[in-house]
Amino acid sequence: MKRTRSGNIDGFAKSPRRGAVQSLIGVAITAGIIAAGIGALVLSDALDVTGLPDPGPATSYGLPFVRAVGQVSAVVAIGNFLFAAFLVPPQSNGVLDADGYRALRLGGVACAVWATCAALLVALTLSDVSGVPLQDLSPLDAWSAAGLVEITSAWRTTAVVAALVAAATVPVLRWSWAPALLAGALLTLVPLAVTGHSSSGGAHDIATNSLLIHLFAAALWAGGLLALLSHALRRGSHTDVAARRFSAIALWCFAALATSGAVNAIVRLSPSDIMGSTYGRLVLAKALALCGLGVLGWRQRRTAVVALQSNPSSRGPLLRIALTEAALLAATFGVAVGLSRTPPPAAPTEPSPAEVAIGFNLPESPTLIHVLTNWRFDLIYGTAAIVLAVSYFAGVCRLRRQGDSWQRRRTASWVLGCIVLLFATSSGLGSYMSALFSAHMFVQLLMTMLIPILLVLGSPVTLALKALRPSADNAIPGPREWLLAALRSPWARFLTFPVTALLMFTASGYGLYYTGAFDAAVADHATHVLMLGYWLFSGTLFFWVVVVAEESPLRASAIVRTATGVAGLVQFIWTGMMLRNSQTVLGESFYNSLRLEWHTELLADQRLGGAILSVGAACTLLVVAALLLSARSTTQAR
Repeated sequence: MKRTRSGNIDGFAKSPRRGAVQSLIGVAITAGIIAAGIGALVLSDALDVTGLPDPGPATSYGLPFVRAVGQVSAVVAIGNFLFAAFLVPPQSNGVLDADGYRALRLGGVACAVWATCAALLVALTLSDVSGVPLQDLSPLDAWSAAGLVEITSAWRTTAVVAALVAAATVPVLRWSWAPALLAGALLTLVPLAVTGHSSSGGAHDIATNSLLIHLFAAALWAGGLLALLSHALRRGSHTDVAARRFSAIALWCFAALATSGAVNAIVRLSPSDIMGSTYGRLVLAKALALCGLGVLGWRQRRTAVVALQSNPSSRGPLLRIALTEAALLAATFGVAVGLSRTPPPAAPTEPSPAEVAIGFNLPESPTLIHVLTNWRFDLIYGTAAIVLAVSYFAGVCRLRRQGDSWQRRRTASWVLGCIVLLFATSSGLGSYMSALFSAHMFVQLLMTMLIPILLVLGSPVTLALKALRPSADNAIPGPREWLLAALRSPWARFLTFPVTALLMFTASGYGLYYTGAFDAAVADHATHVLMLGYWLFSGTLFFWVVVVAEESPLRASAIVRTATGVAGLVQFIWTGMMLRNSQTVLGESFYNSLRLEWHTELLADQRLGGAILSVGAACTLLVVAALLLSARSTTQAR
């Protein structure tokens, strides 16, 4: 072997990189073998439940194997994009350094593997749900028929999105694109979360939300760990910083993973099912594996991270614990895929039409008492409201410890916004919005107007910039530097351009109700969750531009802001008037399918919803006018 000037031997210089790739391949293959083994064990039970013929060994063994390999690949992609975006620093000019570039390229390859596996799973799943042997299905026929089955359609969507993300990594050289690639890779998990066991039957709203949180937390934790392991095996730089930052992420992911997994199990299983069914025993095995990973993560935090902080070249403890974690992760992924192949215990009672459609029953008409007392906690937006409030308080406390002051009215505005967000999504109002157009419209009014105004007046970005300390890691960017980079990015200037904010805001009004989008959104839980998020985002962006918080990336003139605010809110007033005068019932087939005895006057309820929107938008217009006049008076006084 040839010796270089530095004294290294070429073969040994390359071996760390090969070792990193071999470790990842080993995790994927181990997970696939375990998943295929569990799939074989539960095959007869699955065939008994479905009544389908055996599709043959190529499908019975290949489907769980390919699914496990694909999911490990997805996790590797997510972890490496996370690593390039937030765990290691870019160069001073914003271009990725060698470690970030390697992680990005590895993430792109992993995403391509994920896309390939998802494409294969279209045919394998179609064979599985039809009982037709895989060799009797042509690839073209399988791909074109994927839209006929929900799960195969989900795999086709995953394949397309993953392929797009993989292709997008090819030209990327700058750090600013790494967070976007991370978001895209996380998006590939969504079709998987909104199909399968959790998406059907009673309480599927809670089950689906908990599964979304579970998958995202697991992907960030496991993917970050595998990316950190690969980096350490490659002997990359800044391992001490990456390990410390990942340790903080892993702690929060573990908490989210454990909580969401417990919620999902409680919804699906009774205590007797835990040991009395194969599904329950696999859930228990997965929970035990999670506990083992938690113990190893605690040891990683207490020993490996501490060793690296005292000596950045001391990678031994990190590698030993991380390799053990990787082996246990492989087993956990195999069990998780095997669990998806196992029929869950049958529900004790037949769910009502409302439970099938929205996840829960609403036997009584909406009264003020029912709205105030019939709480059903929203795992996504209810949790977000609590986290946002706690994070804001933490920022205020840190600011005061630094000797700085913070206006109480800003804190009060932010906290009130979080309380309204919790009420809108988790109280009886949030429950009735799924079955009642007027309640739906009232929640939209809160999510697009009242809550965003309260949050914007809380000035959270200003608080973050004051509370977060500049990075002390030898000029390595930290949270404050990431926030500043986001505010100064072309994307931030584009989004805060008045026309952009106005178009996004009006799309949630006229664009939702007069393009056919509402009929598609009202019947699907995943679209319902996305719709709530879009309302909150577009409303916050709109009022950030109109009210002009001082940290806005693009500061428009007072005339432009006033015109934008009037145009957006008048559009909502007009939309409400059109709904009030319309003779066509939106979502009629869906509302009728719920078979709620107290809800029969659909057109009258829609007209009430239109009136709520018009009056609410008019009141908001008055509030915005008062805020703009107050801001103008303050500016003149200065």
